[in-house]
Amino acid sequence: MSKKKRVKENKNKTVRSINNNIRSSVRKLNPILRNIVGKKVEVAIRDLKFSEKRITKDIRKTISSAVANAENNFQYDIDKLIVKEAYCGKKITMKRFRPRAKGRAAPILKPFSSVTIILSESKKMEGYGSKS
Repeated sequence: MSKKKRVKENKNKTVRSINNNIRSSVRKLNPILRNIVGKKVEVAIRDLKFSEKRITKDIRKTISSAVANAENNFQYDIDKLIVKEAYCGKKITMKRFRPRAKGRAAPILKPFSSVTIILSESKKMEGYGSKS
C-alpha cells in the first residue's frame, strides 16, 4: 500500500527564495521591499545597487538566488521575470545589556528578520494604443 508521489507542478509560474536571519528590523526592511514589488528583476537589482541602505546587499542576494532557482529548476527566461511579492517577517531578537548611570542597566535589542521574494514570469502583454 504505497502512496503515489505527487509531482507538484508549477502552474502559476512562481519561484520563491527565502533568506532567514537577516540582521535588520522589519521596520527598516519594509519600505525597501515595497519599492521593488512589480518591477522587472534587473531593474530591482539596479535600484538596490544604488541604494544607500546597508541591508540592500542581503536583499540583492535573495533576488539573485530566486533568479538562479528560476533558471535552473524551472528553465524560465530571466528577462521575463518580475518581482511578484516581497515581504519580511519577524524572527528572534538578541537581548544585550549596557551599563548606565547609578548602577542601572539598559536593554539593547538586536532584531533579526526573514525576507521572502517571489518571482513570476510575466507574459507578453499588448500595450494600449499601439499601432500594429
